[in-house]
Amino acid sequence: MRRKTKKATFNLPTDVLAALDEIMARGMVPSKNALVEQALNKELKELQRQARQRLWQEGAKDTLLVKDVEDTEAAFRTADAETARRIG
Repeated sequence: MRRKTKKATFNLPTDVLAALDEIMARGMVPSKNALVEQALNKELKELQRQARQRLWQEGAKDTLLVKDVEDTEAAFRTADAETARRIG
């Protein structure tokens, strides 16, 4: 199933465009669009990962959140140990 697309125009450095043309000439990617989409998806996922990492770092400074996590871990410790014994 094809995803809906929308045309976008970007200005890129000429050396980046030349490298893109070289990759295309070698047949290393099915299309320029496919490579640009792949690169953007990869970068967007990394930016989202970094944003989550910042949130976790902020959360680690929140004493109420840390206490809640510790309480939750303590509440499940017995159940986790019991499950581990059944598996092992």
